[in-house]
Amino acid sequence: MLICEQNSKRKDRICQAAFLQHQNPDTYNSVLFVCFDCLFLSFFYQHPGTASFGMSVFNLGNAIMGSGILGLSYAMANTGIVLFVILLVAVSIFSLYSVHLLLKTANEGVYEQLGYKAFGMPGKLAASCSITMQNIGAMSSYLYIVKYELPIVIQAFLGKSDGEWYTNGDYLVLIVSVIIILPLSLLKNLGYLGYTSGFSLLCMVFFLIVVIYKKFHIPCPLPDDFINVTVNGVLVHLNTTDREGTCTPKYFVFNSQTVYAVPILTFAFVCHPAILPMYEELKDRSRKKMQGVANVSFLAMFVMYLLAALFGYLTFSDAVEPELLHTYSKVYKFDVVLLIVRLAVLTAVTLTVPVVLFPVMNHLLGASKEFSWIRHVIITFTLLAGVNLLVIFVPTIRDIFGFIGASAAAMLIFILPSAFYIKLVQKEPLRSFQKIGACLFLASGFLVMFGCMSLIIMDWIHNAVGSEAHGDGH
Repeated sequence: MLICEQNSKRKDRICQAAFLQHQNPDTYNSVLFVCFDCLFLSFFYQHPGTASFGMSVFNLGNAIMGSGILGLSYAMANTGIVLFVILLVAVSIFSLYSVHLLLKTANEGVYEQLGYKAFGMPGKLAASCSITMQNIGAMSSYLYIVKYELPIVIQAFLGKSDGEWYTNGDYLVLIVSVIIILPLSLLKNLGYLGYTSGFSLLCMVFFLIVVIYKKFHIPCPLPDDFINVTVNGVLVHLNTTDREGTCTPKYFVFNSQTVYAVPILTFAFVCHPAILPMYEELKDRSRKKMQGVANVSFLAMFVMYLLAALFGYLTFSDAVEPELLHTYSKVYKFDVVLLIVRLAVLTAVTLTVPVVLFPVMNHLLGASKEFSWIRHVIITFTLLAGVNLLVIFVPTIRDIFGFIGASAAAMLIFILPSAFYIKLVQKEPLRSFQKIGACLFLASGFLVMFGCMSLIIMDWIHNAVGSEAHGDGH
């Protein structure tokens, strides 16, 4: 969503950019882009249409890059290298095609406006609900990182832990939410967070470098205490022959966790609500130029995602966890480089939660309503409480990636852009090559959504039944 800081009589109020985008540029001093599933925030000073090609590539890269990169090695472990690369290429191409459809459909505006223009209030609600779900999923994934990584950082500073409360991830998520995130979210002006996106992207680049570096410093087979702890999150014990077999990369894998691969990838590539606002800001804009921006950004993220997934998988093989950074804690009790990565990532995701929370509050509060502190506090507290409950009670970050990737991400990448294009682009007949392609893309979106959601729910039911049976056995 595109939001801005207004410097008129209501100087401190942050409002929808749609109310200002056609007014005199002097009525506002900054434009704030907020991406919905990732770490994305950037400022432009002056007037619309001043963003260079390079700056737009950087900003769209920020929009794409997010916490999804931490789950890609897990996806590769459960698909194999070849199948993962095929899926990664397919999702990248589909995401680029989705950008193409959006650019062909509209020249400006925000995602919800496009939905309203196409299908009236139902279209606006579909876009708004999808964006809200994506935001909630993004916030949940960020707080999951706090839940996983902050206890490790505290243990690194305090030494060995004997299960003290301050090393319990659930407690720490609540403490961080109340002490840091809630006060920041209650502020009416988020302008001070203007450089969070650049810092977040640097953190992820640093993380990728460390993943590649550690691949050549972690032995294979892995240490006994690690191999006996977890393989894909399940307690197992492998004999020597099995352990050496885990060092051999697998090219095709099919198991109960394979279904999570496509949702994890779609979750990692969502940036589409930011496309049209960025197109408005592009200097000397044209559809061809903006498509070029998207091509370069997606290619860069494709390379980063592939490298992170590949080297993370080659390091841990089948033992990689749904959150890659946490997997290193089973090998290193204390490592300075990893400690720096964790601190940087924790800082980035903690500061990003209020930014991702803002569009959700904006939908619920309503941009046209007079500001009310009581309503603002109640909605902020309720949203944060709900996200905290998700993080505490949902078993793993994999479930967040899977559910949001199969639902909201599928809507934002596949279903809505193709539906908008079919409805709004009247100059092309329904039987034209372009419209047929959009219809097939729409059908594939429903296939991804319902197919993946069905299999994920079946996996949840199977795991729940297995857990109950295991409990009865004891």
